Amino acid sequence: MSEFHNPFVRGYRNLRFVRTLLITWEDDSPPVWRPLHPCQAHLPDDEVARFPCLFGADYALITEGQDVPPELEAQHQTDGIVRSVVYAIEGQDFDGQPAHVGDTYSEEAAREVIQRLGFETGVYSRCWEISAQHISIEAWHYLANLADLATPSAFLFIAFRVPYSPAIGVKLISTPWTDKNLQHSEGISAGQLRQEHRNKGMPDDLANVLELAGQADVRILIFDGDAPLLPGLPLVES
Repeated sequence: MSEFHNPFVRGYRNLRFVRTLLITWEDDSPPVWRPLHPCQAHLPDDEVARFPCLFGADYALITEGQDVPPELEAQHQTDGIVRSVVYAIEGQDFDGQPAHVGDTYSEEAAREVIQRLGFETGVYSRCWEISAQHISIEAWHYLANLADLATPSAFLFIAFRVPYSPAIGVKLISTPWTDKNLQHSEGISAGQLRQEHRNKGMPDDLANVLELAGQADVRILIFDGDAPLLPGLPLVES
C-alpha cells in the first residue's frame, strides 16, 4: 500500500490474478497458502481442491493421481490437504507499491473483477469535476487568462472555458506525469515540468493540484464553484 496519498488516484494498475491454494497440515498448525508448482499449472481446479499434496517454501504439488518426480518430492516434504483454490487479485498503486485487492473462487470471476476495475475506457477514472475552492482567486484568474488567450505548449495542458457555465476546465497532456512517462513522451522529468510552471508564474496552489492530477493520469479536470469538494485535497483559505 502506498504511503503517499493522492486524492485523484482511483483503482489500481497492472491488475492480475494468481491462483493460490489454501492448505491445511497437522492438527494444530495454521493453514498456508501456496501456488501450484509450474509443472502442474495445467491441472483444473476440480483436480486440485480437496486433494492431498506436498508443499515446500514456494510451491505445492498434488500427489493423488499425479506422477511427482523424486527430485521435486525431495524439495516438497510436508504433507497437506488442499482445502480451497483461490484466485487472488493483485495490483500496484500508482507509485508501484504492490496491493492485494481481493480474492475470488474461479478464474472467470477473477477476470470479471479485473475487467470492472480496469476502467479501460477511461470514462470513470480520468475526468473530474471539483470545487473551485481548491484553488485561490489568483489561480482562477490565471487559468481564465490561459483559457482566453493560449496556453503555452510546454505546460502540457490546455485550459478552456465551459460554455454557458462559469466553470473552467483543463485538458492534461502526456499523462501520467511521472518521470518515466514524461521522459519517454516529452524528454523531460516531472521536476522540469513543475519548474516550467513556476517559471511562467503559475500560483503554487494550482501547480500542486495539477501535479497530483497529472500523476494520477487524469485527462480532464474541471473547476466549478458549484462542484463538490474532493476529500483529501486541501482547500485554499479565502
